Amino acid sequence: MSNTPSTLDPRTPVVVAVGQVEQRTDDPAAALEPVALLADAARAAEADTGGRGILGSVDTVAVIRIVSWRYHDPAALVAAQLGIDPCRTIETDDGGNYPQTLLNRACREIAAGASDGWLIGGAETWRNRSAGPDHGWTVQDSEVAPTEEVRNAEKLFHPGELAHRIVMPVDIYPMFDNALRATEGWTVDDHRDRIADLWSGFSEVAANNPNAWIQRTFTPGDIRDPSPTNRMVSFPYTKLMCSNNAVEQAAAFVVTSVERARALGIPSDRWVFPWSGTDAHEHWFISHRRSLAEAPAIGIAGRAALDLAGVDVDELDHVDVYSCFPSAVQIAAREIGLDLGRPLTVTGGLSFAGGPWNNYVSHSIATMVDRLRAEPGSLGLVTANGGYLTKHAFGVYSTEPPPQPFRHANLQDEVDRTPRRELASEVDSPVTVETSTVTHDREGNPERAILSTLLPDGRRAWAITSDPVAMKEIETAETGGRPGHVSPDASFEFEA
Repeated sequence: MSNTPSTLDPRTPVVVAVGQVEQRTDDPAAALEPVALLADAARAAEADTGGRGILGSVDTVAVIRIVSWRYHDPAALVAAQLGIDPCRTIETDDGGNYPQTLLNRACREIAAGASDGWLIGGAETWRNRSAGPDHGWTVQDSEVAPTEEVRNAEKLFHPGELAHRIVMPVDIYPMFDNALRATEGWTVDDHRDRIADLWSGFSEVAANNPNAWIQRTFTPGDIRDPSPTNRMVSFPYTKLMCSNNAVEQAAAFVVTSVERARALGIPSDRWVFPWSGTDAHEHWFISHRRSLAEAPAIGIAGRAALDLAGVDVDELDHVDVYSCFPSAVQIAAREIGLDLGRPLTVTGGLSFAGGPWNNYVSHSIATMVDRLRAEPGSLGLVTANGGYLTKHAFGVYSTEPPPQPFRHANLQDEVDRTPRRELASEVDSPVTVETSTVTHDREGNPERAILSTLLPDGRRAWAITSDPVAMKEIETAETGGRPGHVSPDASFEFEA
């Protein structure tokens, strides 16, 4: 224990165990169900400590929402498989922010003496999800419930967005990217080159990550250009630019106190300290955001996490920026002040390392812990995102004890004071295009264009067109700032 000062507060929170597992069977009869795969990840985490009984010491088991099979209390099932009896089970709603958000909460409770340890994790078996009860997957009684449910206050999409089927992340994140392109003044081709280069770099990291789902490097050309195996999904995103949920992965980690870690004899060279954490969300609905090229909550909460840790952005040795789509990385980097030329992932990102729905950040935290252990004294930042760049959580980590006790802030009041727009429901008005995308069918053919437009009074109006000429123009020329007209049925025409 020589590298941990004897004066360290025994209630200091510390990550002591991480585990990641996968299964690649194509035989549904042989596939583990999600809670069994998560239990394996928890066992891998315990082995990570040298098998010192850490799982039996946790009082809270928290499971990130599982999409590939529905359980009413997955944490209880995981605990039963592990032979442990926690005081509390937690299940979250949908959101990629939750692994870091729950870690932030665990640290606060441990520091306050309200908890001695949390097991946090999730699992997805999306490729074999049809196996279900035919192969013995667990069906819990509808009256079963966790001790606590962590839920979004409301749905992630506005009724005005749902009315025009503007709800799929794969259709919304490319609009963010095209808004950024217009703001930065990049040409359509330059922009496509930029994001292909960025994603090629992510694939290089995945190629060297033993826990990545796809362990190979893709060239920018492989990623940028549509092909029989890389169809255009929503312009400018090809399939290789999208989060890959066709995976079978689980990850888990344990947060406990220094006091408990010492009592269990866990070597201090396995300890990674959370220095700070923050949480915040954007104006909840994308319809109300001032600009679809910006995410002020990322800037406010991300920079606050660094400030609370007493760390400058240039002092970070390792970063994992949430990477469901290229726009998420570019906008987050821009808001926090991260150079796009530096490595921005330790896993390879959701396209290549794997995008197991809500649980990716459990993998990024586990990988960050391993990376920091390999380079003692280095600093790492993990960013987490849920919804449509909606909900955010941040954590700063190191093997070194923090210079001050773990610090956390919720920055929502500050975010809520930032400018916003109102949504116009029915309009018959001239508009200016803010951003757009063209969605494609599974054969790669253009289906419809979705446009975010701004009225002369500053309100936003959603618009739709399936006109082939308009869709081609959106994919080949800068249409941000172009005038047009939106009719009461939300149909759109460019001004002649």
